[in-house]
Amino acid sequence: MPIITLTTDFGTKDYFAAAVKGAIYSDLGENANIVDISHSIQPFHINQGAYVLKNAYPYFPTGTIHIIGIDSELDDSNAHIAAQIRGHYFIGADNGIISILTNEVKADKLVQLNINSDTDCDTFSTKDIFVKAASHLARGGTMEVIGKPITELKEVKGLNPTVTDNKYIKGSVIYIDHFGNLVTNITKKQYREVGKTRDFEILLPRNYRINKLNRTYNETKKEGEKLALFNSAGHLEIAIYKSDGYNIGGAASLLGIKVQDPITIEFKP
Repeated sequence: MPIITLTTDFGTKDYFAAAVKGAIYSDLGENANIVDISHSIQPFHINQGAYVLKNAYPYFPTGTIHIIGIDSELDDSNAHIAAQIRGHYFIGADNGIISILTNEVKADKLVQLNINSDTDCDTFSTKDIFVKAASHLARGGTMEVIGKPITELKEVKGLNPTVTDNKYIKGSVIYIDHFGNLVTNITKKQYREVGKTRDFEILLPRNYRINKLNRTYNETKKEGEKLALFNSAGHLEIAIYKSDGYNIGGAASLLGIKVQDPITIEFKP
């Protein structure tokens, strides 16, 4: 039976994640194979959810079904969809997450789900709609049975960095990891395409500046010193050497920078 993954903003305090798992087991039986990618996505934070999922799903086998429970309540501007991308299935709302996943890889199939809830409550789409779609696919069903084919995803502006005057890449913090490091939406690919071999300066809030990129964290030897590098996912990351989010603080707390704060790379002439 295919793996079903869960990526949500439910957290672990409430019953939501457990209820979704229970619904999957009720549909597919005790042999269902469920993997939690994360339930700690910041509520409604599309860019953060896309970052985590984009960098986790390629390591799962083809045929895996990924349920995305982030900003999933159905309304006129937030349709429910399923997509097939590189042999994986993604089920969620058309709110930007799946469109980010298809920025570089086109979806093989897209459908708008036509599944109805069996309950009188319309606020728990992940359990009442997405689980049904995932169970259908896990049994070998086709996407066309559970939805109407569509050709386009909703375009969500402001999720990607912008390039200005071939001089600036203007991005933002999209994620703060376990170590308190600041992950941005600026990628190594964008940095190379725009910057070529030019000198640069990374401009952070509160007038912090960095003009060097590390290859590894350990290139910086002084504890507490700020650094920048492209992480294993290829995203620009701001860190404090030998820091953590609990004892001495990470980049987020020590620099006073939070999710959605601007980060800019300025390239010299």
